Amino acid sequence: MARKEFKYRGMNLDDLLGLTSEELANVLPSRARRSMIRMDESHKKLLSKIRENKKSGKKIRTHLRDTVILPEMVGLTISVYNGKEYTDVPVTLPMVGHFLGEFSITRGRVSHSGPGIGATRSTKHVSVR
Repeated sequence: MARKEFKYRGMNLDDLLGLTSEELANVLPSRARRSMIRMDESHKKLLSKIRENKKSGKKIRTHLRDTVILPEMVGLTISVYNGKEYTDVPVTLPMVGHFLGEFSITRGRVSHSGPGIGATRSTKHVSVR
């Protein structure tokens, strides 16, 4: 069975790459659209860095978790800071319109062990099954 091609709001990647920034903003959801319209200098600098490094294939590192993923980022691996370290985010077509921070989790998994020092007498004898 042939694999179905993913389309973003009825458009494939080539169609999305052919759109101007204004046309692309109209395709994105409202929050991402407003972020694109109000893009500040740091986001523009990151976007120009992505365009430069796309040809060379160098990894891009950023703290800008609120950057909207655009179609020209598809195929890149962007390292996003999560507060402790950089996590690699390989960008695919279904991620377009989302934010980079959504794919770099900031909270770690908590694993609790047995009761520690200062635990009450009743909790020291809890049986773990």
